[in-house]
Amino acid sequence: MDIEWTYTDEDVNWDELSDLYRLAPLGNKTAEDLEIVFNSSLYKCFLYQSGKLIGAGRALADGKDCSYICDLAILPKHQGEGLGKEILSKLITLSEGHKKIILYSVPGKEEFYIKSGFKRMKTALAIFSNEKHAKSIGLIQET
Repeated sequence: MDIEWTYTDEDVNWDELSDLYRLAPLGNKTAEDLEIVFNSSLYKCFLYQSGKLIGAGRALADGKDCSYICDLAILPKHQGEGLGKEILSKLITLSEGHKKIILYSVPGKEEFYIKSGFKRMKTALAIFSNEKHAKSIGLIQET
């Protein structure tokens, strides 16, 4: 499989990335919103095959203390080929030197990240703009 990796968002087709996230499925994220969050991320990876975007991931990082890996997405027909693991590994490598590398998982996918060295946290907390949705998909629980 001939995969081209890029680490800049200069030539990204944001509509294509929005479609990737919808199909992955990571929800409906607008092209405009994805452009903002990727531009704000210190580390990013894009995978292309024959010029078509097939995978992406990013990490918000401050360069020293914390790197937050988020939005790892692979087109469904390429899931199970190890590409997600490769993106995760690259983002971890790019994040080396930070005191902590964190992420939160889609419910049911935690073992994927545990296999790469992530540990469950006892104190992780969040405020979601759509708390009802976060509860419905299992991201948060009643306190």
